[in-house]
Parts: sequence; C-alpha cells; structure tokens
Amino acid sequence: MTTGFDLVTMGRIGVDVYPEQIGVGLEDVTSFGKYLGGSATNVAVAAARYGRASAVITKTGDDPFGRFLHRALAGYGVDDRFVGTSPQLPTPVTFCEIFPPDDFPLYFYRFPKAPDLDISADELDFDAIRAAKVFWVTVTGLSQEPSRSATLAALEARGRRGITVLDLDYRPMFWDSREQAREWVGKALEHVTVAVGNLDECDTAVAVREPREAAKALRDKGVSLAVVKQGPKGVLAVDDTGEVEVPPVPVEVVNGLGAGDAFGGALVHGLLSGWDTARVMRFANAAGSHVAGQLSCSDAMPTEDQVLRKLGGKE
Repeated sequence: MTTGFDLVTMGRIGVDVYPEQIGVGLEDVTSFGKYLGGSATNVAVAAARYGRASAVITKTGDDPFGRFLHRALAGYGVDDRFVGTSPQLPTPVTFCEIFPPDDFPLYFYRFPKAPDLDISADELDFDAIRAAKVFWVTVTGLSQEPSRSATLAALEARGRRGITVLDLDYRPMFWDSREQAREWVGKALEHVTVAVGNLDECDTAVAVREPREAAKALRDKGVSLAVVKQGPKGVLAVDDTGEVEVPPVPVEVVNGLGAGDAFGGALVHGLLSGWDTARVMRFANAAGSHVAGQLSCSDAMPTEDQVLRKLGGKE
C-alpha cells in the first residue's frame, strides 16, 4: 500500500553551482557554493518547508553528486524513494552567473543526456501518483524520450484527480523549437487542473502572450486554475470564481533563479490549505520574493512564518 503524499513532483534534479562573487562572469569567479537544484525538486523542497509530505520522481547518476543529492533531499525532508539511479549517465550540473537585479544566465551541463530525462513509464509508481493530493510535472520532462512518454503516462494515470499541476517551465535549450514544445505541452494540458507560467511560457503553451487571453486559452484547454506570472506587474490567476491580480512583493534581488520554485511550493501549500485564490497568490508571491533576496534556491526556501513576515503579518 503506497503512502499518500501531499505532493509528488516529477522532473529535473541536479547540482546548482553558484558563484560566491556577484556581478562577475564565470571566468572571473574564484569560489562557488554547491546546492541541490532542479525545478521540480525545488518545488518539493519548498512544500516540505511548510510541513507537507513531499516526494520527487527523478533520477541521478551513480556518482558523488548523485549521493550528495540523495543526502540533501533527506536533509530537506523530501522522500527520495522515487529517485532512481542511472548506471551510465552523470548527474547534471548547472552553473549560473549573478548580475542583479534581472540577469542570471544559466549554463546546463546535461550531457550526453540528463538522467531525469531517462525515466521510463515502467519505472513509475502509478499508485503513488494517483494517491498524491497534488501531482506536479514540468514541461522539461516532455522534451525528450523516454521521459516524454513517462510524463504523459503519469498524467493519464492520474486522470485529473485532486490537484494536477503543469509547470510551463519552458527552457529553449532543451527543445528543437518553440513549435515542437507547443505540440507536447498541448497534450499535457489535456490532463491537468492547474497551469503555471510566465508570459513567454504561456506563449509556448497556447501561442498567446497577453495575460488575460493566455489565461483564457489555458482555461479553454480544461485547466481549472490558470496562473500567469507578469513580472513587475505581478501575478494574474483565473479560476471558476473569476480573476485575481496580485502585485509583486518588493525585494532587493540577489538571485532570481529560485523564486519561481518557491512560488510553486507556496502555491501547493495554499491550495492544500483551502485558501481563496487571492490569499494563495499573495502568499506565493511573498515566498518567491523571499528567495529572490537570497543567493541559493533550495537552502533559501522559506517557512510559513518567514512568508508571513514578508507580508507584514497579513495573509
């Protein structure tokens, strides 16, 4: 009998190697910090910070970095029972440069292929996927086989039970073209209840960049809650009760790379708490703001008290 998790995510894992010198290129960096990374994994970490029982479906290499990631997951309270090991593919490493407030180039080392894209459907625990209160997948998992088929099989098995989220997480370097991504994202949208993305990611998903039109296009695909991130204009959320637009929470940005994952974990927490949409969006915005003000991603994921302090004690 599989334990029912609050959250099961499926997607990227890797080691984030962040420079300890800010405002210089990698060629001039002299020291780095090593962190757990990968969008789906960070979302699980973020939800675990709120006491949510979280697990991630992914795969590492059989190497020291893979062992580091298992140890880090345990330290963050994220169940690693669905984290497989590839005997031949190395654990991915991602470097970034930090040029606040809004320039954070990423360099993905996922060659010849990332283990998290080598997950096949026969490796999945479909009972756990069906039983989770929230199941979260990302668009990156659709970019290559066998992960693409495994992701779609997981969504089909889930059958829009509970809360099923597609993170529109479009990374152009993982795809041959935006049009190729749009085709597969369209198939995934048929199986989810929540879609989350920024304007560019919405363009990839539904070929629309205007926020309200994008939300409508996502809703027309059968999505119950469409969340459109508008950068400095805040977040637009549209569900069966109407639309909510929430302004951003001001922050002096140090590293913006983990803010979206913090938003995701907080979104999960708010939805599981049964909050109204406006409250969920305010909370998620504040969580993202908190992490944007820190250097690391996973290490910086806030507790509920920290988010509420960011909101000035208001929910």
